[in-house]
Amino acid sequence: MKAITVIPGQAGSVRVEEVRGPEPGEGQVLVQGLLLGICGTDVEIVEGLEHGAPPPGRERLVIGHESLGRVLEAPAGSGLAEGDLVVGIVRRPDPVPCEPCAHEEWDFCRNGRFTERGIKERDGYGAQRWRIEPEYVVRLDSGVGDRGVLLEPASILAKAWEQTDRFLTRTSWRPRVALVTGAGPIGLLAALMGVQRGMEVHVLDVADGGPKPQLVADLGGVFHTGDVTGIGVEPDVVMECTGHGPLVFALPEVATPDAVICLTGISSGSDLGEAPLELINRELVLKNTVIFGTVNAARRHYQQAAADLAKADQDWLDRLITRRVPMEEFDAGLRKEPGDIKVVVDLTL
Repeated sequence: MKAITVIPGQAGSVRVEEVRGPEPGEGQVLVQGLLLGICGTDVEIVEGLEHGAPPPGRERLVIGHESLGRVLEAPAGSGLAEGDLVVGIVRRPDPVPCEPCAHEEWDFCRNGRFTERGIKERDGYGAQRWRIEPEYVVRLDSGVGDRGVLLEPASILAKAWEQTDRFLTRTSWRPRVALVTGAGPIGLLAALMGVQRGMEVHVLDVADGGPKPQLVADLGGVFHTGDVTGIGVEPDVVMECTGHGPLVFALPEVATPDAVICLTGISSGSDLGEAPLELINRELVLKNTVIFGTVNAARRHYQQAAADLAKADQDWLDRLITRRVPMEEFDAGLRKEPGDIKVVVDLTL
């Protein structure tokens, strides 16, 4: 079968090659790969940057963690059947395990010994067939179709909103206004979930071209460009999806008292710049502001995200997938083109 592989740490090493089929010991569920989403983590692995590690004893890693597939074989009692549309969970608990991993909270792993499909020490989903354990499979409503490839990024936002909701229980007031910074796939999914929670949603991005403004408008949200301090929005909740340091530092200033700011983005720049730390400290303390980071997702977040996608406008979700490339053009899919939001690889071509 064909798979997309890379030598982590070596730029220019990505290729599509013939590899052995998945062995039964890799999981009782055999899946035909349908689609593979491309994200910034994949770009960093292919460019030889900080992410990526092959399975022990191997040089090459099968890349890809945003999966969509169809069940070919499943064991009795697994709750899965041939033909089911499924997504594979990315992270696996560490072997110790630490306390969170022992309670299926591998997204909160405390010792860093977790593994991740397509990223860290486990082959990913960028193959025509893959195997997986039943406990790491999430079955999708058949009506979601190809849009199920959005489940993994949506799970990140399901967790972000879950954790935000927990922080908001510290007081009696309820949030009304949400600001999402960044209108990529993560930001737009964050906006979708904010609207589903009945909030007034604003989305800030660097450019007003392409499909993003209309996608936000069709959610019932308001699209903005410019400096966050000048758009006239005072959010109770912020979903920060860019990782841009100067923007992050400005958020406590514009947020309302008792606001919750969730950071989902990671900066890719090396310019640390200068931050007004004393002013930021003052804003956080005097306004009871919570600012926290979040990464990865547990099984329950995949399940929450699956429910969120199922109840969303399916035509709207379709418009997030702006380009499809065959396996042989995976490398081209890493390079964003004008109007791109989510690029996916068709593993059947």
